[in-house]
Amino acid sequence: MNLSIDIARKILETSKQRARELRSPVSIAIVDAGGHLVLFERMMSPYGWATGNISIAKACTAVMFNQSTDAVAQWGAGIPGFASSMAEMSHGKFIMAAGGWPIRIGGATVGGIGVSGGNAPGRDDEIARAGLGALEAAAPPILAQPAQLQPMQQQQHSGPYMQPAPSYPLMSPMPPAQAPNNPPALVGPVTPGGNQPPSSAQSQNSSVTGSGQNSPVGTQYLVPGEQQEENFYSDQTQLRSNENHSGGQQ
Repeated sequence: MNLSIDIARKILETSKQRARELRSPVSIAIVDAGGHLVLFERMMSPYGWATGNISIAKACTAVMFNQSTDAVAQWGAGIPGFASSMAEMSHGKFIMAAGGWPIRIGGATVGGIGVSGGNAPGRDDEIARAGLGALEAAAPPILAQPAQLQPMQQQQHSGPYMQPAPSYPLMSPMPPAQAPNNPPALVGPVTPGGNQPPSSAQSQNSSVTGSGQNSPVGTQYLVPGEQQEENFYSDQTQLRSNENHSGGQQ
Protein backbone atom coordinates (compact mmCIF):
# COMPACT_ATOMS: atom_id res chain seq x y z
CA MET A 1 0.00 0.00 0.00
CA ASN A 2 1.30 3.44 -0.95
CA LEU A 3 0.94 6.76 0.85
CA SER A 4 -1.79 8.70 -0.96
CA ILE A 5 -1.93 12.48 -1.07
CA ASP A 6 -5.27 12.45 0.79
CA ILE A 7 -3.81 10.56 3.74
CA ALA A 8 -0.75 12.83 3.75
CA ARG A 9 -2.98 15.93 3.87
CA LYS A 10 -5.00 14.50 6.75
CA ILE A 11 -1.82 13.82 8.73
CA LEU A 12 -0.48 17.29 7.99
CA GLU A 13 -3.67 19.08 9.00
CA THR A 14 -3.91 17.12 12.25
CA SER A 15 -0.32 17.99 13.13
CA LYS A 16 -0.93 21.68 12.37
CA GLN A 17 -4.01 21.68 14.57
CA ARG A 18 -1.99 20.31 17.49
CA ALA A 19 0.79 22.84 16.87
CA ARG A 20 -1.75 25.70 17.04
CA GLU A 21 -3.12 24.35 20.31
CA LEU A 22 0.41 24.32 21.77
CA ARG A 23 1.17 27.75 20.21
CA SER A 24 4.26 26.27 18.67
CA PRO A 25 4.71 27.11 14.96
CA VAL A 26 6.79 24.36 13.38
CA SER A 27 7.86 22.94 10.05
CA ILE A 28 6.18 19.67 9.02
CA ALA A 29 7.46 17.33 6.32
CA ILE A 30 5.89 14.11 5.03
CA VAL A 31 7.80 11.70 2.77
CA ASP A 32 6.88 8.38 1.13
CA ALA A 33 8.50 4.98 1.68
CA GLY A 34 11.43 5.95 -0.57
CA GLY A 35 12.18 9.19 1.30
CA HIS A 36 10.73 11.42 -1.42
CA LEU A 37 8.97 14.58 -0.25
CA VAL A 38 5.17 14.41 -0.52
CA LEU A 39 3.97 17.44 1.53
CA PHE A 40 5.77 20.19 3.38
CA GLU A 41 4.66 23.29 5.28
CA ARG A 42 6.52 25.82 7.36
CA MET A 43 4.18 27.53 9.78
CA MET A 44 6.48 30.37 11.00
CA SER A 45 7.39 31.83 7.65
CA PRO A 46 9.48 33.92 6.98
CA TYR A 47 11.38 32.79 10.12
CA GLY A 48 12.71 29.37 10.97
CA TRP A 49 14.11 28.55 7.56
CA ALA A 50 16.51 25.99 9.09
CA THR A 51 13.64 23.98 10.55
CA GLY A 52 12.48 23.03 7.04
CA ASN A 53 15.58 20.96 6.21
CA ILE A 54 15.64 19.48 9.71
CA SER A 55 12.00 18.30 9.44
CA ILE A 56 12.74 16.62 6.09
CA ALA A 57 15.81 14.92 7.58
CA LYS A 58 13.74 13.63 10.50
CA ALA A 59 11.09 12.17 8.19
CA CYS A 60 13.74 10.43 6.04
CA THR A 61 15.57 9.07 9.10
CA ALA A 62 12.35 7.55 10.46
CA VAL A 63 11.72 5.79 7.14
CA MET A 64 15.36 4.70 6.80
CA PHE A 65 15.42 2.84 10.14
CA ASN A 66 11.66 2.16 10.43
CA GLN A 67 11.51 3.61 13.94
CA SER A 68 11.29 6.95 15.66
CA THR A 69 14.23 9.32 15.43
CA ASP A 70 14.32 9.49 19.23
CA ALA A 71 15.03 5.73 19.36
CA VAL A 72 17.73 6.10 16.68
CA ALA A 73 19.37 8.87 18.71
CA GLN A 74 19.49 6.70 21.85
CA TRP A 75 21.33 3.74 20.36
CA GLY A 76 23.20 5.69 17.65
CA ALA A 77 24.87 7.99 20.17
CA GLY A 78 27.04 5.12 21.39
CA ILE A 79 28.55 4.48 17.93
CA PRO A 80 31.52 6.76 17.17
CA GLY A 81 31.20 8.58 13.86
CA PHE A 82 27.76 7.10 13.15
CA ALA A 83 25.87 10.40 12.79
CA SER A 84 28.45 12.09 10.55
CA SER A 85 28.87 9.09 8.26
CA MET A 86 25.11 8.58 7.85
CA ALA A 87 24.56 12.26 7.13
CA GLU A 88 27.27 12.14 4.46
CA MET A 89 25.87 9.01 2.78
CA SER A 90 22.26 10.32 2.83
CA HIS A 91 23.23 13.80 1.55
CA GLY A 92 22.13 15.55 4.71
CA LYS A 93 18.85 13.61 5.15
CA PHE A 94 19.86 12.01 8.44
CA ILE A 95 19.63 13.47 11.91
CA MET A 96 19.50 12.09 15.45
CA ALA A 97 16.84 14.21 17.19
CA ALA A 98 13.30 13.55 18.40
CA GLY A 99 10.40 14.56 16.17
CA GLY A 100 10.35 11.92 13.39
CA TRP A 101 8.06 8.89 13.13
CA PRO A 102 7.37 6.25 10.45
CA ILE A 103 3.89 6.18 8.93
CA ARG A 104 2.47 2.64 8.95
CA ILE A 105 -0.75 1.44 7.31
CA GLY A 106 -1.80 -2.17 7.74
CA GLY A 107 1.51 -3.01 9.42
CA ALA A 108 3.59 -1.76 6.45
CA THR A 109 5.71 1.41 6.48
CA VAL A 110 4.45 3.71 3.72
CA GLY A 111 6.19 6.94 4.70
CA GLY A 112 7.43 9.17 7.49
CA ILE A 113 6.67 12.48 9.20
CA GLY A 114 9.18 14.95 10.60
CA VAL A 115 8.53 17.99 12.77
CA SER A 116 11.05 20.67 13.75
CA GLY A 117 10.90 24.07 15.44
CA GLY A 118 9.07 23.31 18.69
CA ASN A 119 9.50 26.00 21.35
CA ALA A 120 9.78 23.45 24.22
CA PRO A 121 11.43 20.07 24.77
CA GLY A 122 9.29 17.24 23.41
CA ARG A 123 7.00 19.50 21.37
CA ASP A 124 8.23 18.19 18.00
CA ASP A 125 7.62 14.60 19.00
CA GLU A 126 4.17 15.37 20.42
CA ILE A 127 3.04 17.18 17.26
CA ALA A 128 4.28 14.35 15.04
CA ARG A 129 2.45 11.69 17.10
CA ALA A 130 -0.72 13.79 16.94
CA GLY A 131 -0.58 13.60 13.14
CA LEU A 132 -0.26 9.82 13.29
CA GLY A 133 -3.41 9.73 15.41
CA ALA A 134 -5.39 10.74 12.33
CA LEU A 135 -4.66 7.34 10.80
CA GLU A 136 -6.06 5.51 13.80
CA ALA A 137 -9.25 7.60 13.73
CA ALA A 138 -9.72 6.96 9.99
CA ALA A 139 -9.03 3.20 10.19
CA PRO A 140 -12.17 1.08 9.54
CA PRO A 141 -13.41 -0.96 12.49
CA ILE A 142 -12.49 -4.64 12.52
CA LEU A 143 -15.59 -6.80 12.53
CA ALA A 144 -15.66 -9.79 14.81
CA GLN A 145 -15.28 -13.03 12.90
CA PRO A 146 -16.90 -16.29 14.03
CA ALA A 147 -14.58 -18.85 15.47
CA GLN A 148 -13.36 -21.35 12.91
CA LEU A 149 -12.33 -24.92 13.40
CA GLN A 150 -8.67 -25.76 13.26
CA PRO A 151 -7.39 -27.74 10.27
CA MET A 152 -7.05 -30.91 12.33
CA GLN A 153 -10.66 -30.68 13.50
CA GLN A 154 -11.91 -29.96 9.99
CA GLN A 155 -10.02 -32.97 8.68
CA GLN A 156 -11.55 -35.21 11.31
CA HIS A 157 -15.10 -34.09 10.53
CA SER A 158 -14.60 -34.34 6.80
CA GLY A 159 -12.98 -37.80 6.89
CA PRO A 160 -14.96 -40.77 5.54
CA TYR A 161 -14.67 -42.62 8.85
CA MET A 162 -16.72 -39.91 10.57
CA GLN A 163 -19.77 -40.47 8.33
CA PRO A 164 -22.84 -41.95 10.11
CA ALA A 165 -22.99 -45.74 9.74
CA PRO A 166 -26.21 -47.24 8.26
CA SER A 167 -28.52 -48.91 10.77
CA TYR A 168 -29.38 -52.59 10.30
CA PRO A 169 -32.11 -54.66 12.06
CA LEU A 170 -30.91 -56.57 15.07
CA MET A 171 -30.52 -60.32 14.50
CA SER A 172 -30.79 -62.95 17.21
CA PRO A 173 -27.50 -64.81 17.82
CA MET A 174 -27.23 -68.18 16.09
CA PRO A 175 -26.14 -71.25 18.17
CA PRO A 176 -22.80 -72.83 17.27
CA ALA A 177 -22.70 -75.81 14.95
CA GLN A 178 -22.93 -79.17 16.71
CA ALA A 179 -21.68 -82.62 15.78
CA PRO A 180 -24.45 -84.79 14.17
CA ASN A 181 -23.89 -87.86 16.36
CA ASN A 182 -23.52 -85.98 19.69
CA PRO A 183 -26.58 -83.81 20.49
CA PRO A 184 -26.02 -80.87 22.86
CA ALA A 185 -26.95 -81.14 26.50
CA LEU A 186 -28.94 -78.29 28.03
CA VAL A 187 -27.67 -77.27 31.44
CA GLY A 188 -28.02 -74.33 33.75
CA PRO A 189 -25.74 -71.30 33.87
CA VAL A 190 -22.08 -72.17 33.42
CA THR A 191 -19.75 -71.31 36.28
CA PRO A 192 -16.88 -68.83 35.67
CA GLY A 193 -14.30 -71.63 35.68
CA GLY A 194 -16.17 -73.58 32.99
CA ASN A 195 -15.09 -77.03 34.41
CA GLN A 196 -16.73 -77.10 37.89
CA PRO A 197 -19.46 -79.75 38.40
CA PRO A 198 -23.05 -78.44 38.53
CA SER A 199 -25.02 -78.44 41.78
CA SER A 200 -27.97 -80.68 42.49
CA ALA A 201 -30.42 -77.91 41.55
CA GLN A 202 -28.71 -77.47 38.20
CA SER A 203 -28.86 -81.27 37.64
CA GLN A 204 -32.60 -81.22 38.24
CA ASN A 205 -33.01 -78.33 35.84
CA SER A 206 -30.99 -80.18 33.22
CA SER A 207 -33.11 -83.31 33.63
CA VAL A 208 -36.28 -81.23 33.33
CA THR A 209 -35.12 -79.46 30.22
CA GLY A 210 -34.12 -82.79 28.70
CA SER A 211 -37.69 -84.11 29.19
CA GLY A 212 -39.04 -81.83 26.48
CA GLN A 213 -39.99 -78.66 28.40
CA ASN A 214 -38.94 -75.21 27.31
CA SER A 215 -35.39 -74.24 28.21
CA PRO A 216 -34.83 -71.50 30.83
CA VAL A 217 -33.60 -68.01 29.96
CA GLY A 218 -30.00 -68.68 31.08
CA THR A 219 -29.58 -71.90 29.04
CA GLN A 220 -26.31 -72.10 27.13
CA TYR A 221 -24.84 -74.57 24.71
CA LEU A 222 -21.67 -76.47 25.57
CA VAL A 223 -18.90 -77.43 23.23
CA PRO A 224 -18.39 -81.21 22.63
CA GLY A 225 -15.48 -81.43 25.10
CA GLU A 226 -17.59 -80.06 27.95
CA GLN A 227 -20.68 -82.12 27.01
CA GLN A 228 -18.97 -85.39 27.87
CA GLU A 229 -17.93 -84.09 31.29
CA GLU A 230 -21.41 -82.78 32.06
CA ASN A 231 -23.02 -86.04 30.89
CA PHE A 232 -20.72 -87.97 33.25
CA TYR A 233 -22.00 -86.05 36.26
CA SER A 234 -25.56 -86.31 35.01
CA ASP A 235 -25.21 -90.13 34.85
CA GLN A 236 -23.85 -90.22 38.42
CA THR A 237 -26.81 -88.13 39.61
CA GLN A 238 -29.30 -90.45 37.89
CA LEU A 239 -27.68 -93.55 39.47
CA ARG A 240 -27.94 -92.04 42.95
CA SER A 241 -31.57 -91.15 42.40
CA ASN A 242 -32.34 -94.73 41.26
CA GLU A 243 -30.64 -96.18 44.35
CA ASN A 244 -32.66 -93.94 46.64
CA HIS A 245 -35.81 -94.88 44.84
CA SER A 246 -35.12 -98.62 45.07
CA GLY A 247 -34.23 -98.30 48.73
CA GLY A 248 -37.56 -96.65 49.43
CA GLN A 249 -39.45 -99.57 47.88
CA GLN A 250 -37.73 -102.08 50.19
